[in-house]
Amino acid sequence: MKSKSFHYLWISQALANCGDLFYVVGLMAIVHEITGSAMHMAMIPFVTTLARFISGGFAPVLMDKYALKSLLLISQWGKTAVLLLLVMTRYALGNQEMTVYVILVMVLLISFLDGWAAPASHALLPRLVPRDELTRANSFVAVVDQMIQLGGWAAGGMLVAIFGGGQVIWLTVVLAAAAAVLTKRMEDPWVLENSSERKARTPYWSSMREGWVLIWKQPALRTIHVIYVLESIAGVVWIAAIVYVYVSEVLHKEEAWWGYINASFFLGLMAGGWCGMKGSRWMDRHIVGLTVYASFGISLMTFGFGMTSIPWLALMFSSGFGLFDQLKAISLQTMLQRSASLQMMPKVYAAQSSLISLVFGASTLLFGYVTDRFGVRTTFMAAAGILFLSGCYAFGARARWAPGGNGHDVREASSM
Repeated sequence: MKSKSFHYLWISQALANCGDLFYVVGLMAIVHEITGSAMHMAMIPFVTTLARFISGGFAPVLMDKYALKSLLLISQWGKTAVLLLLVMTRYALGNQEMTVYVILVMVLLISFLDGWAAPASHALLPRLVPRDELTRANSFVAVVDQMIQLGGWAAGGMLVAIFGGGQVIWLTVVLAAAAAVLTKRMEDPWVLENSSERKARTPYWSSMREGWVLIWKQPALRTIHVIYVLESIAGVVWIAAIVYVYVSEVLHKEEAWWGYINASFFLGLMAGGWCGMKGSRWMDRHIVGLTVYASFGISLMTFGFGMTSIPWLALMFSSGFGLFDQLKAISLQTMLQRSASLQMMPKVYAAQSSLISLVFGASTLLFGYVTDRFGVRTTFMAAAGILFLSGCYAFGARARWAPGGNGHDVREASSM
């Protein structure tokens, strides 16, 4: 991982992710100040998910016309411009209700730009890192991301409390611009090596469906995405609304315990990323077996979390879930990167982004209904059952991860 371009990539994405987090905290504070309405605040994540789903669907068309680095630059500079416009609009309109609707339009634009930035950054990583270092690189990026998630919400809340939501948005502008500058310095070696090749113009509809078709037709990719879908459905139980109900009705604790559970979860994620960095060689040799065992591990942790009424045990199960979930995520990410060609990988990630956004959004409504109708314990039991099915599916489909095409070999676990 000595590549300068890789360092520019992860630092720029870390700044961008940090900025995105601060921007959400700042906007929540502004909307709450203007309306005091939970519904208006909930519209921000809803609009974000909707825009990313739509943008992810169109991303392959852009990927056929522009290099991945160019798409990242367009996204970062575009976000910088929209954020600047948002700040100026906020000061011009003040605390009017119209300001909230303008903010939602800006959120839509920013999330639309994010819709192709995430697949582009994911697809760039295997171009900048040698194949035998993918596991370590994915683990490192995961650790950085979880450190931002763990400390970012608290830092964002403190900044809002001290300076106000508007000033925090200004900080986001600076972070987005810095991310764009670092991205500009990055070089994509795959583009340089293939610059002489000219690709025939692909019809828009064909371009948009290429990633979906590849996922469906290639057994390894299809297996990976079935697991992703099952995990996305079950992962809804960890959203704030459901965990808040769990803390109140099962643990009978105050709101602070929602923060403790989140902190223990992110500590588990960081521990999983650290294990991936230190044990990357071992993970490469046992990557399929590790995916299977981690699948059953997160099912067990979810079941234990839903059943216990003991607060300290809930923290342990939450942390254990984070550990197994991170190890599984790193394994799936690495196997995906070794199962698709560098040329097709951006479109695979674009299709994945749209698919997961759609599944997660629909599952949020489903599990919200289940929680209201049958109670929060039932919700966690259902999630544990879905995760158990995911483990069974991974165990039954492990042969599909045998050494495959495109020059990317996924080795079977020696123990399986």
